[in-house]
Amino acid sequence: MMKIALISDFFYPRLGGVEMHIFSLAQRLIAQGHKVIVITHAYQTSSTNSKRTGVRYLLPGPLKVYYCPIIPMTDQDSLPTFSATFPIIRHIWLREGINIVHAHQATSTLANESIAYAAEIGLATVYTDHSLFGFDDLASVILNRVLKATLSTVNAIICVSYTCRDNLIMRACMDPTIVHAIPNAIDADKFIPDTSKRCTSRIKIVVVSRLVYRKGVDLLVGIIPRICSLFQNVDFIIGGDGPKKLDLEEMVERERLQDRVEFLGSVPHSQVRQVLVRGHIFLNCSLTESFCIAILEAASCGLFVVSTNVGGVPEVLPDDLILMGNPSVGELSTVLAKAIRDKLLIANGIITNSSSHNPMDAHQRIRNMYSWDSVASRTVKVYEKVLKMNQLTFLQRLARYRTVGPFSGYVVCIIAISLHFIRRIVDYWQPVEYIDVVPDLDPFDVYQVMSRKDIQCSKVDKEKKE
Repeated sequence: MMKIALISDFFYPRLGGVEMHIFSLAQRLIAQGHKVIVITHAYQTSSTNSKRTGVRYLLPGPLKVYYCPIIPMTDQDSLPTFSATFPIIRHIWLREGINIVHAHQATSTLANESIAYAAEIGLATVYTDHSLFGFDDLASVILNRVLKATLSTVNAIICVSYTCRDNLIMRACMDPTIVHAIPNAIDADKFIPDTSKRCTSRIKIVVVSRLVYRKGVDLLVGIIPRICSLFQNVDFIIGGDGPKKLDLEEMVERERLQDRVEFLGSVPHSQVRQVLVRGHIFLNCSLTESFCIAILEAASCGLFVVSTNVGGVPEVLPDDLILMGNPSVGELSTVLAKAIRDKLLIANGIITNSSSHNPMDAHQRIRNMYSWDSVASRTVKVYEKVLKMNQLTFLQRLARYRTVGPFSGYVVCIIAISLHFIRRIVDYWQPVEYIDVVPDLDPFDVYQVMSRKDIQCSKVDKEKKE
């Protein structure tokens, strides 16, 4: 049994592709008999003014999550400290008996720092990259240099698409032999088509995403009026929230499309299927995507997909389930209009799918192509490889850090030396033999335990006392 720590700043209650990847991967690894924990920073929900701190368990695993008292900066990213989080992360690893550290996402401070911490302690490390980044803008240049430093000592890297793999190898100057491509997946049982929920008199185009610049909301602002003017029987359903929602609302007011554009606001992942099955076509306007789980979920629900031809999107779906166009208002409008004409039929006022697109057939194909069990099994093979590798010594790590750059290499070496001395202090302050080791529990059925009568009676007695 492997003991794995998945680490990232981005996890529940925040919702997104990275968060769902970590949760789903953890659940399947637990189902395969491995011990898995998640380490992230504490979250505070502004809407309910509630805090998620300490140790929590997420069903159905149960998945143990450490919400550490670490200060988030912007976009729920931890404040970079290079060493302040080391004592608590080290304590958790030793307490849980972790032997593999799996960090997620380049923009996560906690993920980058954990790779350096694990190398210092001598644990095997794996990193998963979920996004594409450029080479010429300032933010990308800084991030690429940071990533090159932190990944200098990593044992293996996983990318969610081959496009993402090529992008990472080039921008971080990585050894291609340690970089693997393992795609995302979905739980197909949660995204089953239901054509009875569709409107038969009007065509519904669904958009579900965060309403931010990167998701191409500016394109959507231009596409909706064009399509509504071309097709009088087309409506849009928009699920999601973000700073760009105001631009969409202003467009709807300006074009007087209040009765043809429906805003759902933020949609919990558990309710995404309920939104998707209402539509005929799913529209993705992202400006950059390394994989895009959203179009996979939509295709599994039987929707035909129209998307921008960017990043790893062409790798996700077969050609007969998707139409793609360049990220421009004119071309996407043309592609969307083509999908409406070719993939839908109107007979006696009733809208149905054309013979070239069968929702249940599409669902079955997605089920056969993508599964989290397959992702977990392929990830375990990567874990097995890194556990057989010899971990780098302190001098070997310094030699690798030195290759980061003529000046930045020395800076990284200074940070590494500082961390090495901090580790010695922490080892003296918190000796390993004084840290209680958590016993490993055998896998059990959470729902069966919760249904036990003695537990239910104890809950009733507690309520009566209160």
